[in-house]
Amino acid sequence: MFVLFVFLAAVGYYAWTRLAIDAYPDIADTTVQIVTQVPGLAAEEIEQQISIPVERAMNGLPGLNVMRSKNTFGLSTVILVFDDGIEDYWARQRVQERLADVELPYNAVPGLNPLTSPTGEIFRYIIESDRLDLREITDLHKWVIIPRIKQVIGVADVSNYGGITTQYQIEINPRKLEQYDITLADITEKIEQNNVNAGGSMLSHGDLSYVIRGIGLIKDLEDLGRIVIKTVNGIPVYLNDIGAPIYGNLERKGVLGFTDGVRNYSDGVEGIVQMLRGENPSRVLEGVHEAVNELNSEILPEGTRIRPFMDRTELVNTTLSTVSHTLLEGMVLVVLVLILFLG
Repeated sequence: MFVLFVFLAAVGYYAWTRLAIDAYPDIADTTVQIVTQVPGLAAEEIEQQISIPVERAMNGLPGLNVMRSKNTFGLSTVILVFDDGIEDYWARQRVQERLADVELPYNAVPGLNPLTSPTGEIFRYIIESDRLDLREITDLHKWVIIPRIKQVIGVADVSNYGGITTQYQIEINPRKLEQYDITLADITEKIEQNNVNAGGSMLSHGDLSYVIRGIGLIKDLEDLGRIVIKTVNGIPVYLNDIGAPIYGNLERKGVLGFTDGVRNYSDGVEGIVQMLRGENPSRVLEGVHEAVNELNSEILPEGTRIRPFMDRTELVNTTLSTVSHTLLEGMVLVVLVLILFLG
């Protein structure tokens, strides 16, 4: 009997350590969101040409309970709510099968939102830097920070808010176009043709073989300016000869401001970490903390750091402490009652 008791206690303790603990349960329905972006299209055209074809393709989907859509400028969102008991991945697979047969105008490609839930937002942070400008911070966030945090098992997505989207822009001199008899279409064509790496098979030399490559991908403004647009009497005309390559950005629809009484940023960059539905928040947050510490101490340039300002860990620990305290009091009370009344 004692051996059985020890065995059951060990199994119970192991199950306790593996138990997913959260501040509040996830009671959301099985939901799939289909998101389609068509920049520049008005809400009415979005509904008629994007949302309605998608909705028609989803009609009759097994287990579908409710379907509704939301149409705004340049964005279509179709929300599918399934019956209770439908597994998330099964529902997403059925939706993907239907989307494969949908043909939309403007080369629009519908996609699915990350598999998360209304309670999936577990971590928020801003990026502080004494040396980098807003464009450099945004690029660092998108190409270094987000990919590293996404490596954490259980992270569904990391969203970027604020910052700017970098563009390579060319300020063309109209007089140069007329002088060299060049059109804007010529410039666009040459840039597309020269912004590519090409493979040239292999060259054998004795017992060795050399890989032949043509390197043409544009890495910076200097590479962009050295593209040959045309030749005049055997003399190349470079892009630098007819215009000035500069860094620009997409049109901004808003800015991110942040203040906490100590810091006040009128224009910054924020990241939001969303947890995969059904994962253990404590383990996911532990991995996120490790990733953030690694980024701050080893990867990010000097003077740049990630500063969290919303962490579900504090809420989970507070809730766990309260529940544990209440359970312990209840157990003690039950034992005392049994002793007093049953002897």
